[in-house]
Amino acid sequence: MFASTILTPSKLKLSHFVLYAPNSDVEILPSGSTKYRRGRGRVALYSKLTPQDRRLFFPRSHTRPVLTARVSNGGDGAFDATSQHSSPSVCDIEELNSTSSGLGSGYVALFVRMLGLDHDPLDREQAIVALWKYSLGGKKCIDTLMQFPGCINLTVNLLRSESTSACEAAAGLLRSLSSVNLYRNSVAESGAIEEINRLLSHSSLPPEVKEQSICTLWNLSVDEKLRIKLAKSDILPLIIKYLDDEDVKVKEAAGGILANLALSHVNHNILVEAGAIPKLAKFLTSDSEESKVIKKEARNALQELVKDDYYRILIVEEGLVPVPLVGTDAFKSFTPGLYSWPTLPDGTEIEKTSKQPSKFGASELLLGLNIDERNANIDEAKMNAIVGRTQQQFLARIGAIEWEGKKESHSEGSDGQRFTLLPWMDGVARLVLILELEDKSAITRAADSIADVSINEHMRIAFKEAGAIKPLVRLLDSDDDAVKLAVTRALERLCASNVVCQIIEAEGVLGPLISILKCSKISEPLAEKSLNTIARILDPSKEMKLKFYDGPVNGSEKCFRNDVLDSAFVGRLVEILKSSTPHLQGKAALVLEFVALTDPTMVSLISVDIESGLDAAFQQKILKISDGDSDIEDQLLEAYPVEVEEAGLAISAASRLMTRLLDSQQFRDKINSPHFIALLRGILKSCIPLHSKDWVAACLVKLSSVSTQTSSNPINAEVTLYETIPRLIEQIKTSFSAEALESAAVELNRIVSEGVVDATRAIVSEGAIYPLVKMIETGSDRGVEAGLAILYNLSMDSENHSAIVSAGAVPVLRRIVLSQRPQWVRALHLLRSLPT
Repeated sequence: MFASTILTPSKLKLSHFVLYAPNSDVEILPSGSTKYRRGRGRVALYSKLTPQDRRLFFPRSHTRPVLTARVSNGGDGAFDATSQHSSPSVCDIEELNSTSSGLGSGYVALFVRMLGLDHDPLDREQAIVALWKYSLGGKKCIDTLMQFPGCINLTVNLLRSESTSACEAAAGLLRSLSSVNLYRNSVAESGAIEEINRLLSHSSLPPEVKEQSICTLWNLSVDEKLRIKLAKSDILPLIIKYLDDEDVKVKEAAGGILANLALSHVNHNILVEAGAIPKLAKFLTSDSEESKVIKKEARNALQELVKDDYYRILIVEEGLVPVPLVGTDAFKSFTPGLYSWPTLPDGTEIEKTSKQPSKFGASELLLGLNIDERNANIDEAKMNAIVGRTQQQFLARIGAIEWEGKKESHSEGSDGQRFTLLPWMDGVARLVLILELEDKSAITRAADSIADVSINEHMRIAFKEAGAIKPLVRLLDSDDDAVKLAVTRALERLCASNVVCQIIEAEGVLGPLISILKCSKISEPLAEKSLNTIARILDPSKEMKLKFYDGPVNGSEKCFRNDVLDSAFVGRLVEILKSSTPHLQGKAALVLEFVALTDPTMVSLISVDIESGLDAAFQQKILKISDGDSDIEDQLLEAYPVEVEEAGLAISAASRLMTRLLDSQQFRDKINSPHFIALLRGILKSCIPLHSKDWVAACLVKLSSVSTQTSSNPINAEVTLYETIPRLIEQIKTSFSAEALESAAVELNRIVSEGVVDATRAIVSEGAIYPLVKMIETGSDRGVEAGLAILYNLSMDSENHSAIVSAGAVPVLRRIVLSQRPQWVRALHLLRSLPT
């Protein structure tokens, strides 16, 4: 398609009165007439130009121009139309600028007319090449070109040319025109985007055409409206594909387009779904050498996407960490320990294998010389932490840290504070280094960033190995509430890892957190984060917490228990249980349960009016809306699923706590059992999630068994209807284990055969007929037997016949009868009871 011989201006030679175009078919005579050597085309204008005009339209250098797009510091994205041209030369540009104003519509008009469809293809090619070269003279030349309205449309048409030179020149001219803000919309409205999209779709597109075309899109993407148009078009996947192109200029332009598209928030979802994040992150995390331009554009794009909480997770998963830029002055307070025996970043001391100190301190400086390779056990995470700490401390000591920020513009967050993106090893080390500074604002931002990127086990372990735990725990004693909030938020996220949670607790975090929580004047967010962290450490449901019951941490049993059993702390927890949100109520109940397990006498709990706290936790406002109406409960679940879930978790935690407290005779004698039985019975019938009803049922059964005023039979029946039957049916619906299906079906059949009132109605209302039919078709013999028995009991009510038939029971039963399986007699009885 692009195999035509290119007639380039640089090959035209002036020899006496005849101009020859080597390797072409045209001989140009001084009179302006042409002589054809092989009859391919004509060039009628070159010989008519003055020497000055020839230099204007056909510069001596015919190398491809490079137009580098630059976004202005003001954020409007304006491009510099005169930046970094490799052609023409400086003297040519000076001549061009001095003569362009006087050129007017002379030769330019003639060349524009030659772009017409009625002209020979070779004439059109020479004209577009000349106009492209002319447009590189700057804005004045472009203004002259834009005086001819049809110029853009004719140029766009030449993007379909079979000549590589014509296509390159046409795309290059559009690139020049689109570099001026005033003419950008005109280029877009001419159909240039659609034509370039078609052009870039070709698998064998020459690199020079590819470069000019995609750079045109780079210019167009500066305009916000055109950004949205580009993002929603089919061209976006092509742009992302060109990030892998061999031509570095094409990769840079593709990255620039994506960086501009990311400036519009409405494009973020489109970019992420198109797979832009992994492609862009590769340029910042890969060890391969990449150009500074593509790295800068990739960073700019990702720094816009990282402002979104969800997209930040995707970027961190690609190995990048957002790090605040706190300024080089902040690092002046950094004082590394140069004369102490070195330790690992997490504080682990390294044993001295050499008894004699080095004369010049090499034993301290060159740590590797003092590690016995046979006994060293440094895993990859520790080695990465050592490398990251070494690099960042070195930059800080020589004053070069954040030095790159002086030359490059970095993204700003919603609060106007700058940040950059670093590979995770450097980013983690930099954040830990900032925690050691004196600047409170820098510490706050670093702690917040630690919280934001602690999204998985890998990152949490990385921060542990990098030594983040000790400074975070130390900063809990800060007198700055902003620092405390950021630090507790970071500790809360890090505690999601069981391994890191143990290290955090071992560093003595409970004491400072309990002191924070006992203060009634702290902000609600700080109280929430502190309580969340305490609850994760003391959660009795975790097996790792058995260490609290078996023995003390760091040998400080007395101190630890005194902190947890402090009456002011327990009273504060009860206060939270009475008046806070369901989320905090659930956390407070978990910690109070740990207190009950730690103090068998439960004196600390009983003395603080724990009953009123439990009463408040059981009476959730979201459940009062339904008032027992099943239709309203269904609407409630659809409209407020998160609120109902949180209310269920709070009630479940409070039920666990009350179950523990019922072991105390003093508590049993003190509470109003009928009142709590009524509350729990109402909750059991409510719309809270089924998994939250487990402890409610257990608490209700235990409470009724120790109460002398209530018969246990109604309680057991309600537990069966509202907790046991729904749980067994849920097991039949979701379990993939044959044994679990069989045991659930057998237990459900036992309940039905015992004649529990409304048991069959509860089974039907829970939607159990279809999964029962499916289990009969594929289950074990024992499970099939139980399922047939349940369906037979359900068939005794004619209202259930249509549901059983609709579930496909009839053909399944017929196959069992015809194959004479062990259950065929029961299947035949059920088949006879159904309308067939």
